Amino acid sequence: MINYFRSVVFHILYATSAILAGTFAVTFYYVFPKPLARKIINRWNFFVVAAANAVCGIRYRIEFPEGEPDLSKNYVIMAKHQSAWETFYLQTLFRPMSTILKKELLKLPFFGWGLARLNPVAIDRANPLKALKQVKSDGVARIRSGRNLLVFPEGTRVEPKQTGKYARSGAEIALACNVDVIPVAHNAGSFWLNKQFVKKPGVITIVVGKPISTVGKTSREVTELVQNWIETQQARIEP
Repeated sequence: MINYFRSVVFHILYATSAILAGTFAVTFYYVFPKPLARKIINRWNFFVVAAANAVCGIRYRIEFPEGEPDLSKNYVIMAKHQSAWETFYLQTLFRPMSTILKKELLKLPFFGWGLARLNPVAIDRANPLKALKQVKSDGVARIRSGRNLLVFPEGTRVEPKQTGKYARSGAEIALACNVDVIPVAHNAGSFWLNKQFVKKPGVITIVVGKPISTVGKTSREVTELVQNWIETQQARIEP
């Protein structure tokens, strides 16, 4: 029962803060310099992670088993996708960041308005061929503009201890831009449950891998390296 009431409080904070962030996005985005405005809007991601910690008891710990990457460089981040939590947290870790997402999200009042100002790659899943081309062209453009790109190679959320098919689009973008790929594993789906109202307290483990060079490799080889690394880590950290 206590987890239910905590979740109620969290969702009230979440909705209220989304309204404030979205209002700022549409009223002040063109007043402030765009880089500064995006930094301000991105503070909402920090707030959501902190609120989940303070209210729902969802804490986190981060591991760099092979050393911390040089965050002054740009990367394609290929991560496990189990919940909404990692979409917030990873944007606080790798900055500036563009995310591949469904264009329908941009139509949501307030929430979508803020997302639109963060320069995402918004795709139409109803047209897979067009979406694939857009991911590649827009993804390359975001990297070349000096941003990181967050890719969920399985394409959609998967339940804990499950594995989806890893697509090669993230690796292809990295190859086209001659940048490294950083694999990320985590177990957020065990606490921020997918499509469920109630959040569970606990400690999320995030494991950030060593950048994988794309030099001399095919997109298939890079994707296989990413998948093997992520799934090995998932087997270790899944409760």
